[in-house]
Amino acid sequence: MSALLEVSGVSVSFDGFKALNNLSFSIDRAELRAVIGPNGAGKTTFMDVVTGKTRPDEGHVLWGEPPVSLLGKSESKIAMEGVGRKFQRPTVFEDQTVQDNLMMALKKSRSPLAVLLFKPETPDFARVEELADVIGLDAVLSRKSGELSHGQKQWLEIGMLLAQEPKLLLVDEPAAGMTTAERQKTTQILRDAAKTRAVVVVEHDMDFVRRLDCKVTVLHEGSVLAEGSIDHVTKNQQVIEVYLGR
Repeated sequence: MSALLEVSGVSVSFDGFKALNNLSFSIDRAELRAVIGPNGAGKTTFMDVVTGKTRPDEGHVLWGEPPVSLLGKSESKIAMEGVGRKFQRPTVFEDQTVQDNLMMALKKSRSPLAVLLFKPETPDFARVEELADVIGLDAVLSRKSGELSHGQKQWLEIGMLLAQEPKLLLVDEPAAGMTTAERQKTTQILRDAAKTRAVVVVEHDMDFVRRLDCKVTVLHEGSVLAEGSIDHVTKNQQVIEVYLGR
């Protein structure tokens, strides 16, 4: 079976600085992967390339089966292809309830008329309740999102992405600013999500990465420096020198 996402020989330069330098790696269909590395290693640029925000100078980004190129596609087209991205800071509709946020995110036609005429039906309410249960917010469906804790807002945003049924979920530093209990719940949400889709977590927190218990890709200066289990990469001398020793 071919990979869901294959990044091959991708390079990106900004004013002479190589943000990505011949980056190559692949993600399987139902896989949890952590991407780590020092600041400037290329983690955000990698996500920008995959989601269509940044066009690389060279290389290929292949997606799906049969593989198609994501390069040249718009951000919205790539999202419709099944690539979901969660940024570091949660962006939810704070004046709307948890239920409304999830309902708005359900995978539906996005034409202006369809959005205008959308009336939730029984299956829609059932799907929202199912999502709320997955992200641990079933008890607060009627609460305004602005009243949620930081961790709960992060879960709601993950739920909103899951509502769109992505094949790949890119998640940026989900554990930042969370309590210990929230971090444990976040680990479970991401591990469960990766049973049916690819989930890539970009993270600095090594304790959180260890909790995820998945394959780790270490980036340095825009390339893959090491790859393997958390124990494997943390014993790598180069990884210790450029990242863990700091």
